[in-house]
Amino acid sequence: MTTHHWPVFGHDWAVAQLRKSMDFGRVRHAYLITGTDNIGKNTLAHSFAMALNCTHPDAANRPCMECRACRLVLSGNHPDLLYSEQDANTGALKIDAIRTVMRGLSMKPFEARHRIAIMEHFDEAQPRAQDALLKTLEEPPPSALLILTATRVEALLQTILSRSQIINLRPIPLTTIRDVLVQHYGTDADHAELLARLSGGRIGWAIDASQNAALLEERERALEALETCIEMNRAGRFDMAQELGKDKLRLGPLLELWQTYWRDLLLLTRGSHVPPANSDHLISLQQLAIRLTPDEVVEALRATRTLINTLQYNVNLRLAVEVMLLDYPGLRRE
Repeated sequence: MTTHHWPVFGHDWAVAQLRKSMDFGRVRHAYLITGTDNIGKNTLAHSFAMALNCTHPDAANRPCMECRACRLVLSGNHPDLLYSEQDANTGALKIDAIRTVMRGLSMKPFEARHRIAIMEHFDEAQPRAQDALLKTLEEPPPSALLILTATRVEALLQTILSRSQIINLRPIPLTTIRDVLVQHYGTDADHAELLARLSGGRIGWAIDASQNAALLEERERALEALETCIEMNRAGRFDMAQELGKDKLRLGPLLELWQTYWRDLLLLTRGSHVPPANSDHLISLQQLAIRLTPDEVVEALRATRTLINTLQYNVNLRLAVEVMLLDYPGLRRE
């Protein structure tokens, strides 16, 4: 049960922690919000920024989401809220973009209590680019506050981790996601149940999917592509690798989805009674579980995870995808 009025669902403990730091005047200069994609990192970061600069006279009612400061944050136009621009092709944070934000953060606020920089996907920044933060972290301006979000903590410099308050968001229970969709977004109960299960605890994805049918269609095409790939020969997989290697930004989410499919399949091949996350593909999963061995599925899962980790580096993407697809089962039966 939610015990706060922040526009954040399922992470009450994180909201309580941040509110407590505000109540006792112990707000840190740097926060790192971690967790899987679409779990609510960006929503929590912006809610915190709103609460810090909200002008409601009663601190207990911040963020009010009605004052000028809150409305400007919600619209993305607050003059004291800074963002870093990501590379359009790779999604990486470039060193020049980070330096620009740090220069802006060093200035006094125009109208708010705090000048806040929110840097999403900071794990996509290379070490040299991450270094651009260190001076600000070591000698932060009095009114400056930095909020980073990241999926892979291991990709961040230890000096950044040690100087940041880390908030690790965990997957949200499916019942909570279902109730949020029904009560706050008017989603049909059966559809909400399906979306909650497909979300894997990622409330952001579930909310987006409830409002945008194209997300479910895209997910369906991605899973059909994986099931088709398992039936392909080498030539077919090479063609698929060439196509997948064209768009690095789309490849990451696709691989995360494929990873959930291989996990479901691994549970089935080992006789687990845990309901699969991709329950709408249960028949296909059951058919594959009869044909494949647990070792083959483990190898495919490992290959998928390896490529996910490889995406942070500057590699030949098509070749990396080829290596993964050739490790997928099915070729030995040609």
